[in-house]
Amino acid sequence: MNNYRLTIAYDGSRYKGWQRLKDNDQTIQGKIENVLTLMVGQTIEIIGSGRTDAGVHALHQVANFKIQKRLKINEIMEYLNHYLPDDIVVLDVSEVSDRFHARYNATHKQYLYRINNSTYKDPFTRKYTYHLSQSLNITQMNKAASYFLGEKDFKSFTTMKSKKKSTVRKINSIDIAVKDGEITFLFDGDGFLYNMVRIIVGTLIEVGLGHMKVDAIPEIFKKMERQYAGPTAPAQGLFLKEVFYN
Repeated sequence: MNNYRLTIAYDGSRYKGWQRLKDNDQTIQGKIENVLTLMVGQTIEIIGSGRTDAGVHALHQVANFKIQKRLKINEIMEYLNHYLPDDIVVLDVSEVSDRFHARYNATHKQYLYRINNSTYKDPFTRKYTYHLSQSLNITQMNKAASYFLGEKDFKSFTTMKSKKKSTVRKINSIDIAVKDGEITFLFDGDGFLYNMVRIIVGTLIEVGLGHMKVDAIPEIFKKMERQYAGPTAPAQGLFLKEVFYN
């Protein structure tokens, strides 16, 4: 089998997320699979490095697909970018080992969250930032962020319903930066649970607003209940930034 790796950027604003749905093709995976299937004349299934929720964007999502037929790299690139909607772009195509798996071989990922902290909304970034006009205490947010580092059980910080899957993950770093009225959060970790980044951001915002104390974070971890963490930050501010492989 020939195995092809895709690097994809997309604006998730009008999509129901990455994962293909049975009753709706308004997904990133569905759109790409439909075009590839038309190209090669057989049903193609792509494997993504992970799922992004409805409204979430990606700067460098990674996926792969296998096919018996040998395809030319430039033809895949040209065909996909010609027939895909303008808000989905394939940045790179490469032929990889038959053993490469976009999800299982990923070693760590980075997610970026953007807050427009100006007084008024920006009409040109409204689909890519969460507008929050209140002043935030960055020092306190950084202190709170330190409690999320390392390998922990993030059960309180996910809306994942499955009780069989592990909720233990490792966050390597959370970098909070402020520039020109925008606050960004850069997360690096071995993997992220459903809504995990957005719930952590929502919790850090609560700290920044003074609605939650820094020392409440360890207690939230201990309670192992979603209800004690902060709200889920809106989807439009979140980007899958990068996926790393050995």
